Amino acid sequence: MRNSRRLFLLSFLMLFVELVLIRWTAASVVYLAYFSNFVLLASFLGIGVGFLRAGTQTDRSRWAPFALAGFVLFVTIFPVSVATHASGRQFIGLFGIFALPIWVELPLIFGGVATVMALIAEGVARVFATFEPLQAYRLDVGGSVVGIAAFSILSFLGAPPLAWAIVVAALFWAVFRPSISRYTAAPLLAVVLLLGLGSISPHDHWSPYYRVTASSPNSQGIISIEVNGLPHQSILPLDVLKTHQPFYLEPYPHLGANPLRNVLVVGAGNGNDVAVALSMGAQHVDAVEIDPVIQAIGRDQHPNHPYQDPKVTAHIGDGRAFLERTDTRYDLIIFALPDSLTLVSGQSSLRLESYLFTVESMRAVRDHLAPGGAFTMYNYYRPDVFDRFAATITQAFGHPPCIDNGSETLGPRQQAVLTVGLTAADATCSTTWRASTTTPSVATDDHPFPYLQGRTIPTFYVVALLLILLGSAVVVRTFGGPFREMVPFVDLFFMGIAFLLLETKNVVQFALLFGTTWFVNALVFAGILLAVLAAVSVAQRVTLPPPWVLFVALALALFAAWAVPQESLLSLALIPRFAAAVGLAFAPVFLANLVFAQRFKDVGSATVAFGANLLGAVTGGVLEYGALVVGYRALLIVVAAMYLLAYLTRGGRSVSPA
Repeated sequence: MRNSRRLFLLSFLMLFVELVLIRWTAASVVYLAYFSNFVLLASFLGIGVGFLRAGTQTDRSRWAPFALAGFVLFVTIFPVSVATHASGRQFIGLFGIFALPIWVELPLIFGGVATVMALIAEGVARVFATFEPLQAYRLDVGGSVVGIAAFSILSFLGAPPLAWAIVVAALFWAVFRPSISRYTAAPLLAVVLLLGLGSISPHDHWSPYYRVTASSPNSQGIISIEVNGLPHQSILPLDVLKTHQPFYLEPYPHLGANPLRNVLVVGAGNGNDVAVALSMGAQHVDAVEIDPVIQAIGRDQHPNHPYQDPKVTAHIGDGRAFLERTDTRYDLIIFALPDSLTLVSGQSSLRLESYLFTVESMRAVRDHLAPGGAFTMYNYYRPDVFDRFAATITQAFGHPPCIDNGSETLGPRQQAVLTVGLTAADATCSTTWRASTTTPSVATDDHPFPYLQGRTIPTFYVVALLLILLGSAVVVRTFGGPFREMVPFVDLFFMGIAFLLLETKNVVQFALLFGTTWFVNALVFAGILLAVLAAVSVAQRVTLPPPWVLFVALALALFAAWAVPQESLLSLALIPRFAAAVGLAFAPVFLANLVFAQRFKDVGSATVAFGANLLGAVTGGVLEYGALVVGYRALLIVVAAMYLLAYLTRGGRSVSPA
């Protein structure tokens, strides 16, 4: 096999395995539900270590299939899900027995992912080193683009882990075929069998976001739906729902003579809220649900068949994005328990529904109400979250909402309903919300963290991130050799920090402008890699200006991206919005990679330099949590500071370490 083809396939394999590990571990271990970039950081660390080890005499990349099989076996034996009992929820493991505690499970997962990725990356790096640096980088990025495309296609098709495993095994076989023996083939077969066993349950469905598990109906016709091992929804026959979940009905007495000509349900899920709206006289319902699998389960299995009613139009997509693109005015808009239980990607702290609960979103809701219309939202709320949402509604509408507190609780969370009219006279209330001195500030499009108690990083995250940094330093020193070997490439380390933060900013920006769907997310990452590929191609064919010129151009592009608030683009039509978003987001990416390419082509040890850059990305992944304090827009200031440090520490040509 020619080395160029081998490097391309190895890079494809490395990116594809990284995506598989992010998705599959989150589906198997609920500890990762809101910390999926834990796996991403482990991947970056492993890839960085693998590149640093490429200069050693012993090639350990052939052990990658064994490490992958061992990791898959560990997660298969020690999954973690949640069971609900009368006394509350508890974590359980395989066959309902005890689960490993979080302080044991997460470090083992981090170490396992880092080991798998390090062994694969060492194989990539050894081939990488046989090329001129920019040519190697171009092939690496090209393979990564194909890896994202392949995984996105499988996500679109709803393919289970068995399909992922077959692709991984086929890639390993294609890359290592000359040296594969029956002993090497055995772990690949084990990976296929283990992931295949996890794909055969008739109750499991694989959406682009979760493993969705739908139970058989119980004696009352109730179907429970779990996502990634967490209780999520229940399909309830309408008569059962009205008896046991009356909060679904509580908004309607506030509406008076509202004719319900047009109703919008955001977070329509399995169809319970749609069925209620139809029973209350809705003449037409737009039902928006982000997860196609959950919507399909409701369409096929809900006993009242709300999605099959001709008065209902189903929309698969993001609720905020739907509001931005529709001109319809609604008599009632419902946020129907939107609680995604997952993050947008492994590279941000943004949940799928985060942009629904900002003050800008509530203003968009207000602007889509017909005269006499109303808005309602309900869920099980923590007291501080309830007050934040009520304050957000009050700020957006200019008057406080009606409140209805239900009788049920779920741990510290209280069942509650908030309903508000377009004007104060459009919703009749017996009790309205009143602000207190402890009411938290509202979430905004720049700081879209409605469940965060304040502008702070939770203690658990702080401890975990510090341990990741400390562990990364120890691992790099142990397996990558002395830190002095990376000193000539400290500027590339700073570039790694900056570029990871720039990627994160682009992911969340496009999520706001075009929706938090998996498809938008995949397009953003593909677009970033294509911008990288374009920059490398330009650097190979064109004589670039002096470094200071490129750094000044990058600084100007970053300033433009910072100066234009991302929410201001929402007022533009779709095509101009897309053009503006691409220009503001990808101009810095392109220029940053011209800077990187100009520097990278002069390095003497491409693998050590690339390893330093990837370890910078690990640090950037940790710093991304700073957005919980300062918001996402301010990350651009950190990006600019990191590129300034890169310029100030920029080195010359380095010789390969002995």
